[in-house]
Amino acid sequence: MTEPENNAELRKPRFSSFAKTGKIHYNTAMNLPRRPRRLRSTPQLRALVRETALSADDFILPLFVSEKVKGRAPVASMPGVFQLDEIELLVEAGAAHASGVRAVLLFGIPATKDEHASGACAEDGVVQRAVRRLKRELPQLIVMTDVCLCEYMSHGHCGVTEFREGVAHVHNDESVQIIVATAVSHARAGADVVAPSDMMDGRIGAIRAGLDEAGFHDTIIMSYAAKFASAFYGPFRDAAESAPSAGDRRSYQMDASNAREALREVELDIAEGADIVLVKPGLPYLDLVWRIKEQFGLPTAVYNVSGEYSMLIAAASKGWLDERACVMEMMTAFKRAGADLIITYWARQCVEWLKA
Repeated sequence: MTEPENNAELRKPRFSSFAKTGKIHYNTAMNLPRRPRRLRSTPQLRALVRETALSADDFILPLFVSEKVKGRAPVASMPGVFQLDEIELLVEAGAAHASGVRAVLLFGIPATKDEHASGACAEDGVVQRAVRRLKRELPQLIVMTDVCLCEYMSHGHCGVTEFREGVAHVHNDESVQIIVATAVSHARAGADVVAPSDMMDGRIGAIRAGLDEAGFHDTIIMSYAAKFASAFYGPFRDAAESAPSAGDRRSYQMDASNAREALREVELDIAEGADIVLVKPGLPYLDLVWRIKEQFGLPTAVYNVSGEYSMLIAAASKGWLDERACVMEMMTAFKRAGADLIITYWARQCVEWLKA
């Protein structure tokens, strides 16, 4: 091989004729040893070398069951999402399962609330009744339950709260006791997975101990391990009727700036017995999904939250974005970042689109 034919020279585009004449010669071939576009040239080739593939098993559908509605009530800020009574919940979950969705995540809206979240752990509570009905009618459906107190508290905070000079002070240890009782009551009703979302310290270890003591050794804990105090939750608070009446949740949900703290939270929850760890929200925190999956290797979930849903629906309704194309690109991003499970209001549509 002569000197000009070394690899460095081969990689250089050759446009000497243009440099001399100022004219483009379209028959001039670049001498490239690597042409990545070869693998993108047809749909078949693109599919053959695709690195990240979505499947129906990836998706979890959130559902809102309410004691306050008859039939279904639309959530104004989340077009296509509804509060459901028990009968409509069964219809919705059954249709999702028939389409190929494997799991649902239940949120409950009680008829009455108080300062002790009494309805959260009631044996005949809205979620407990819904779980029993779903497991009886759809035994193959994986039923997950959100374990939090905000929907049941009259003030909307995620724990026992004292207000001093307009500031909400949430009592950690007292709140954890109610959270444990709630998780055990969900397991007793038949929940396959309990998903504590409160961000109280030590609640995973306490829930694991409570479940084991009650004989529910096989009940899975999916911990909202890295849940951030996010502006993207607004529409959800309409759906779950869980907005705080005063103050905010920044003293217990995480600061959006803190990645290393999120890793510490995940590490603690795994040590306490979490089986699955979850990052919420999704899109603004893909870097953490990646870091958590790479560092810990545990099954990792991501929540494609209400604000992410509603802003895309709004843009699509204006014709500014293609809903299906954008949703599937977003889901691929979650999976590519390391998510094994994706909680999304598009779960049923995604499964249907994957069939097309």
